Amino acid sequence: MRERMTRRRGSSHRRAPGRRRPLLGALAAVVLVGGASLLVNGVRTDTSSGSPRPGGRTHIAASGPNAPASSPAPHSPSPSPTDTRIKVPATGPGTFETARASGAKVGHGAKLLRYKVEVEDGVDVSPTQAANEIADILAAPRGWTANGTSSFELVSSPPFDLVVKIATPGTTDALCWAGIHQDTEGEYDCEVPGGVVVNLKRWVEGSPTFDGPIHDYRALIINHEMGHFLGFQHQTCPGKGRLAPVMMQQIKGLHGCVANAWPYDKSGHFVSGPPAG
Repeated sequence: MRERMTRRRGSSHRRAPGRRRPLLGALAAVVLVGGASLLVNGVRTDTSSGSPRPGGRTHIAASGPNAPASSPAPHSPSPSPTDTRIKVPATGPGTFETARASGAKVGHGAKLLRYKVEVEDGVDVSPTQAANEIADILAAPRGWTANGTSSFELVSSPPFDLVVKIATPGTTDALCWAGIHQDTEGEYDCEVPGGVVVNLKRWVEGSPTFDGPIHDYRALIINHEMGHFLGFQHQTCPGKGRLAPVMMQQIKGLHGCVANAWPYDKSGHFVSGPPAG
């Protein structure tokens, strides 16, 4: 795996070659937790008890060639990992609620990324619960903190380094078009200046190439995008039957590899492959 010298502003899961490849993430409702919730590794969130931080709101105007309408892809993702409790509206108002959640720094590395999580208004996903799930992913032993140089901190107010937005397909199209002039066709995610836009459809439905729990596919989205922010480029399958690197565009096909959501394997070895062309 090689590191990028300059940050690529494309998507982590992109479409067919010949144009900027859209990010193919997956969006879905988070695991429900009641009342005050506690994350692994000491990460705490603000809930109804205590003194919650005020949730901010941001707004993005619809833009793009056909925004805000979403265009279905020619194929439908496999329903196997879908969280069927969550509906996926075609589009939303373009306003966002910031998760009233914060946590302690996870990881011991000096390369700290502060991030906040926002969910589009009208979507049946709790911003705090989504932030909890993302923080849990980033605190996992097989995540990016295993490299010894990276650390992450969930915040709800400035300063922060990036924003993770969970948005309807139509709003995702508008944000991705406005940010990088990329047509995500109502199906994909993208990496934009200052953040990541996760398509609610992918968060809920997963990917047709990923056979596993929806939480694992969400881990792939977050780990792939954070990998870009840490400077890593796309990789390809290292060999038939081996784990797919997290920086591989797995939604475009596994090419003999085994689907994998984590940067490191169970033995603590970094999962890598040849650089993508």
